[in-house]
Formats: sequence, structure tokens, C-alpha cells
Amino acid sequence: METLRMFQNIIFHGTAKEYNTVESATVIVESEYFSAVNINFVNSAQRPDGKSNIAQAVALRTGGDKASLYNCKMYGFQDTFCDDKGKHFFKDCYIEGTVDFIFGNGKSLYLKGPAKPKQVRSLPLFSFVHCMVTGTGNTAYLGRAWKPFSKVVFSYTDMSDVIHPQGWSDFGKKEYDGSVYYGEYKCKGAGATMDRRVGFVKKLNDEEVKPFISLAYIEASKWLLPPVHFKLFKN
Repeated sequence: METLRMFQNIIFHGTAKEYNTVESATVIVESEYFSAVNINFVNSAQRPDGKSNIAQAVALRTGGDKASLYNCKMYGFQDTFCDDKGKHFFKDCYIEGTVDFIFGNGKSLYLKGPAKPKQVRSLPLFSFVHCMVTGTGNTAYLGRAWKPFSKVVFSYTDMSDVIHPQGWSDFGKKEYDGSVYYGEYKCKGAGATMDRRVGFVKKLNDEEVKPFISLAYIEASKWLLPPVHFKLFKN
């Protein structure tokens, strides 16, 4: 008996010009208890040329509560993944994009997943644990304050030199510096050096990080189930 690994590509080319940003997604999830395993969500729209402000093209939008994704991948450029709202769990997932490639208002735990960014926009309650951040250049921010009161934490994460030395951005809104909660804990790699980080980032201690590295962060004991596995039986 062996596990049958099945991968499915779901591809569309919607953009904000045609549908608006959140409705441009290749897949839109609004139901509760959504779960996906081994799915590639792809938005195949062309890479933005920097001249248009309506070039966002979302690959996946999760708008339902209690969603779980395992070993899934999301490909796009601007606004690749809209983690819209609700509690979500991502394990071994890969997310690739350029500008604002993860955004939304969800409360989510990302576990052991690689990301290949240029810039992340932060409105949410996101916790990244044992993840990897890679890419090209050295201009990517771990988060930027699109709105006040966003909360993003990276723990035990391997960061390449794609990360800008300042790490985080208040998007030019100094009034947000006291309301956002951006934290790092025991990360490693060339991009994890804290020497030149912005003043409002928190270098978390053992007690402060505890709420962000537990499944209790998303109340997982009340709803999270293991991923579905298909079995192939041989005679």
C-alpha cells in the first residue's frame, strides 16, 4: 500500500482591471471548513509593468473561516494571495509574488512553508513559523503597515538577503508605529540580522512568542483536521 500523491493545477488570468482585486482570484473560497491538498493555484496574468495601478491579479482568496491548506502552491505577481478573513492554517505551502503578494484580514498560522517575495503588505494577524523567505534583490519587507493594528510575527524562519535590512515599513505613516505589532523570534539567515531593523519592530522573548507558535493561535483544537490522503492499493 502506498500513498497516491495527486497534484492539480487551477489556472486563470483575472486582473483588477477586469474584476477588481479581490474578485480577480483564480479560486475564491467563501465557505467554512475548506481544505485543499496538493493544489497549485495560478494566476497567469502578465507581470505588471509598473505603470498601471489596476494590475493586481490574485491566485487564491480565502474568505471563509476554518480553512486548511497542505502542500499547496500559489503563483502570481502583484497581490498573489488574499488571506481575506477567518482563521486559516497553511502547512508546507509555497507562495510566490512580487508586490503585496500576501495580504488580507485573516488570522492565520503558516507552518513550514517557503515564500518568494518582493514585498508583503500587512493588514492581518499572521504568524509564520519555521518558514523560509527567498527571492532576488534586497528590497523585500516582511510587512508594511497598510492599515493600523496589523500584527505579523516570524519565528524560527530562514530569511535570505532578499529582506531589506530595515525589515518592516510603516508605509510612510508614522502614526502607525505605535499600533502595529511586528515581531521576530530566533530567525536565521542573511536577512534575519536585527542590527538595522526599524525601531518599532519587536525582538520577542520566549514568553512573548508563545501565543504565536501554537495551534491555539487559530483555536485549531476546535476545528482543524489532518489532510485527506488517497491510498493506492496494489494487488
